[in-house]
Amino acid sequence: MSKAKNKSKKKKLAKQKTANQKTRSEVDTYHDDFPACQIYLITPPTIEDVDAFANTLEKVLAAVSIGCVQIRLKDTSDENIIAISERLVPLCHAHGTMVLINDSPEIAAHTGADGVHLGQSDMDINLAKNMLGADAIIGVTCHNSRELAFKAGSDDASYVAFGAFFESTTKPEAKLADLEILSWWNEAIEIPCVAIGGITTANAQSVIAAGANFIALSSGVWNHPKGAVQAVQELHALCEAHTPPPL
Repeated sequence: MSKAKNKSKKKKLAKQKTANQKTRSEVDTYHDDFPACQIYLITPPTIEDVDAFANTLEKVLAAVSIGCVQIRLKDTSDENIIAISERLVPLCHAHGTMVLINDSPEIAAHTGADGVHLGQSDMDINLAKNMLGADAIIGVTCHNSRELAFKAGSDDASYVAFGAFFESTTKPEAKLADLEILSWWNEAIEIPCVAIGGITTANAQSVIAAGANFIALSSGVWNHPKGAVQAVQELHALCEAHTPPPL
């Protein structure tokens, strides 16, 4: 798996869709003004009040550049996930933010999301691509495993996700990953890596410094004591601080 082959994947995930909804091919360029690390938001596992959450999400998206939003809803019906996604996907796209659906290529295709995030027990990457098309973003959970990450890379995943790096309220049973895996992957492979698991404004600097291209947060943003907007502003500042100045 060569770096040249996967260069486009890094560009694709790094770029942002424009507010007037140009196609991926029209905007598939690497923007030098993007931070070296970007924010990857995951929804709360349950959303009781969709209007209230959409209002909060819109404020977050307006506050700073968000690289990606993953809709990850648990213990609910596909119908409810579709209904919520149909509300959130256009909102994210209006702010130039890509949207992934957790686990379900079917729902991603139905709702116009940009792709899917797959766990190790979910659908095969190639099957997901067949359902969503070659332009779809497909990320894969790789825990703390170089072997799983190489397998995902050889299957042409758009990104690999390592973690958990800290104890997580979303997945309290997750085994902790080593920060060194981020540095190793970032130096060796062009495919972006996402750091996930227990990340907050208080500990994000360590995973950013280790080489994460994206930091994935859920409760660390939505349950921040000063609010979600304050959380993403702090995270954005940390990302900016680790971005080299333009040449």
